[in-house]
Amino acid sequence: MIIDIVVAMLWSISPFGEAKVGIPYAIFNEVNLYIAFVACFVANVFVFPIMMFFLDSLNGRLLRWKFYKRNAIKVAKRVKTGSGSSIGKYGFWGVLLFVMLPIPGTGVYAGSIAAYLFRMPYKQAFLANTIGIFISCVMVMVMTVATYHGVK
Repeated sequence: MIIDIVVAMLWSISPFGEAKVGIPYAIFNEVNLYIAFVACFVANVFVFPIMMFFLDSLNGRLLRWKFYKRNAIKVAKRVKTGSGSSIGKYGFWGVLLFVMLPIPGTGVYAGSIAAYLFRMPYKQAFLANTIGIFISCVMVMVMTVATYHGVK
């Protein structure tokens, strides 16, 4: 069970799934519902400080490399296009709504990049991301439990 929790947390930190994959993984591997929720939520929230550290301190240095710069610009354009003008226009609420959508391409990674690009204050961006992650985790958990009990 400990291994399943660790794997679920790693999925929740991963940009390939976040808690949208971590929670279902844990539930379908018989991890306690509440432990799965808390572990995946906390792991997913931990991504924001990591992303902000990366964007604040390492991003500027890495932009000197053409390969990195070209891909960073693609990611920035995709985030700005994906979030539309809602983040720029609505700020806190735009990030919160963008992060809370449990669909691919939204989440704390994209929300952190969008908050960075739109120069949101750190505390405001952290709160918007955290609330968005929480709502997303609740939606994913409810859908997963409903599916799991429907399968049994």
